[in-house]
Amino acid sequence: MAVLTIAFSFAFAPYPPLTHVAEVIGYLPLSFLAIVTAFFCHEIAHKYMGQKFGYWSEFRMFPQGLLFALFLGLMAGIVFAAPGAVQIFGRPSRDEMGKIAVAGPLTNLILGLLFVGIWYFSSGIIASISFFVAYINVFLAFFNLLPFGPLDGAKIFRWKKELWGVLIGIDIVLFLIIL
Repeated sequence: MAVLTIAFSFAFAPYPPLTHVAEVIGYLPLSFLAIVTAFFCHEIAHKYMGQKFGYWSEFRMFPQGLLFALFLGLMAGIVFAAPGAVQIFGRPSRDEMGKIAVAGPLTNLILGLLFVGIWYFSSGIIASISFFVAYINVFLAFFNLLPFGPLDGAKIFRWKKELWGVLIGIDIVLFLIIL
């Protein structure tokens, strides 16, 4: 979470981020809040669902993905992160795997909706913080809902296409509200 917090702080600072260190430092608390709500809650949701079905579930870090995210944040001011994932040990059924996969993006959508609401009905620093946290959650949900490779979206799409469509539709509406 520390590496992602730093990477996002650099990504949200003006470009080029290495010449705006004061802004980077200023973004650290906000980035940490966004990472805790988006990344941590997303992965915990997967872990919880896996354990709910009786499977050993644990987060496995991908150090190369973290270093890549940090490098991009520092050098380019963007973040593409693949920090790791919750691994489910056992043989979940298709239905169980679908529910485990949907837990992460659904958590991000719920948090995104909550923070969009706070943003909409507040002002000042609360509105700014809420917007930032909503944006990160909605973006993470969208990325994870892409129906490719090992992403949650591919598992959800194989499991229930109509549910995937509803989730991606909600995500797009939240993006339109934010932007």
